[in-house]
Amino acid sequence: MTNTRITDAEVFERRYPVILREFSIRKGSGGIGAHRGGDGVIRDIEFRIPVQVSILSERRVYHPYGMNGGGEARCGLNLWIRGNDQRPINLGGKNTAAMKPGERIIIHTPGGGGYGEPDEERKVKNIQDPKHAWRGGSLASRLSTQETN
Repeated sequence: MTNTRITDAEVFERRYPVILREFSIRKGSGGIGAHRGGDGVIRDIEFRIPVQVSILSERRVYHPYGMNGGGEARCGLNLWIRGNDQRPINLGGKNTAAMKPGERIIIHTPGGGGYGEPDEERKVKNIQDPKHAWRGGSLASRLSTQETN
């Protein structure tokens, strides 16, 4: 499974001996800017049998940078929740661990960096959408004009 291949929860649980406890958007993980960076995701995976888990991920130490004055995004985080202890252990960006039944890995993917100065955000919102005239449907407008003539 990779981050670019968003496997459906039902398919994921059917193919692998896991329970997907959470698969959600990581709110606020994108960088600020005139155009905010995209938010990452959270995946909380519980294992049902003993498995060896390997993770190879980036942006766990260095923040995804913004461009043209945009803010950097939040780093990713990989947590291992072991047995009865329930205290999270940071796995880092690249690691392998032997998971027992009931143990979990929680993956927080990084957000995307923002673009443009944050104070320009209000200016961008005031620019009219070039497709604004199309919203009513140009064909519908043309037909209504023809009908009135």
